[in-house]
Amino acid sequence: MEPIITLKNVSKEFKVLNRHEGLKGSVKDLFSRDYKIIKAVNDISMEIMPGEICGYLGPNGAGKSTTIKMMTGVLEPTAGEIIVNGRVPYKNRTENAQNIGVVFGQRSQLWWSLPLIESFKLLKDIYQIEDKQYKDMMELYESLVDIKSLYSKPVRQMSLGQRTLSDILAAFLHNPGVVFLDEPTIGLDVSMKSKIRDLIKALNHEKNTTVILTTHDMGDVDALCKRIVIIDKGVMLYDNSIENLKSFFGAYRTMRLRFTKDASELTEEALKKQAEELSANLLQKYPQVKSLSVSVDEDWIDVLLNEDEIPLMKVMHHIQETKRIYDVQLKEISTESVIKKIYDKDIK
Repeated sequence: MEPIITLKNVSKEFKVLNRHEGLKGSVKDLFSRDYKIIKAVNDISMEIMPGEICGYLGPNGAGKSTTIKMMTGVLEPTAGEIIVNGRVPYKNRTENAQNIGVVFGQRSQLWWSLPLIESFKLLKDIYQIEDKQYKDMMELYESLVDIKSLYSKPVRQMSLGQRTLSDILAAFLHNPGVVFLDEPTIGLDVSMKSKIRDLIKALNHEKNTTVILTTHDMGDVDALCKRIVIIDKGVMLYDNSIENLKSFFGAYRTMRLRFTKDASELTEEALKKQAEELSANLLQKYPQVKSLSVSVDEDWIDVLLNEDEIPLMKVMHHIQETKRIYDVQLKEISTESVIKKIYDKDIK
């Protein structure tokens, strides 16, 4: 099977003016040739197969959006080769746009004042969707989500969740080969996030649509992606499955603790103070252990450690000598924690 997206040694550089301060500096900048070169993407290569849901992750400024813009044809790479659906995106922008779908966060592609069904009909005409294909897609949508109730509702009157749901349906309407989703669940509540994730999985399964997902929400990654690509400062750090990624941290465990019988009695400040005291105590006791870290998660205090460095029970016994533990849970390291450790350069 041929990949639907291919990137070979792709780089993107931007020339940025070194600006000077003040009014004189502004005038000087008009004639200045003092530029610096910023490498937003640096020699990235990857292949994405049809039907994959691939998480494309990285901190702010990592180069994610620049890569997506090159794959959609908005930007031309400085070096390297990009093929999407058998086309070079920036050379064939119109043809490429007809075979991709895009959802960028809270930027709606729907007509603000029109009822949703009218937006869908307009998109049908824009993409020249045949009547049968349009009818089949609408029937599929109605079987997956309760969309009929929104048909007559103007987009401007929708909630953020309803609008996001509608935008995702609009992106899949013309049955594209690839859909790019940039932070699709940003700002949504837990219930709506779950609905959006289920919808994306169902559309991917029904239509075998390739999905490229950029997000900071690790819940999206765990729910949707089998494969993730991680970049930082324009350089690819990781390209493999989530399971393989977690295997790097197989000995890591999180011990969740409560030192109060009723967690609701503690204020957020009091909980943070408990965590700070515990962190200071553990660092003093085990200064040689680099993996130990303490954080607050909701009304729990989390102690992350690597059992190859120090046994979990040894740390727990030490804590029990100084504090009474009312509740304890053990869990494997989360995807979010793994990603954070990669950003922090714990592995390459």
